[in-house]
Amino acid sequence: MRWIRTARKRGTPQAGLTLIELIVASAILIVLATAALPVARVTVKRQQERELRRALRELRDAIDRYKDAADRNLIQVEVGTEGYPPDLRTLVEGVQLAGAPDRRVRFLRRIPIDPMTGNDDWGLRCVQDRPDAMSWCGENVFDVYSRSTGIALDGSRYSDW
Repeated sequence: MRWIRTARKRGTPQAGLTLIELIVASAILIVLATAALPVARVTVKRQQERELRRALRELRDAIDRYKDAADRNLIQVEVGTEGYPPDLRTLVEGVQLAGAPDRRVRFLRRIPIDPMTGNDDWGLRCVQDRPDAMSWCGENVFDVYSRSTGIALDGSRYSDW
């Protein structure tokens, strides 16, 4: 007991924070958290855009490989399709190799998910469509685009990619 009395008399500071210190520390944390939230949103959106570009590249590459195989007569194609796949399912299910009825060649493992819409329902264009057309003629797949109506970080529309 005697020690406690002497500690108080000497004016030793007591451990802990005052109310003002707690309020200031909380205010600083709130400001930092508020500043970090937009950065996190932009980071997530940038990652989705990166995934969209990868998926579009994968689909377009598969369409190009199908067209190349058709041009080299490695696979049989219908007349009037100009060597493009009839739909995206054909790229996944595969087609028979010409001269080898027991062998099939697949161009995709699966149809990639559009990260902007969350499903695999891509917009399609055929050779006869205008480059900016938003409807598909239904005959062959020349190009794909995202059905998202969103705007990218660079100001362009995802459907224009």
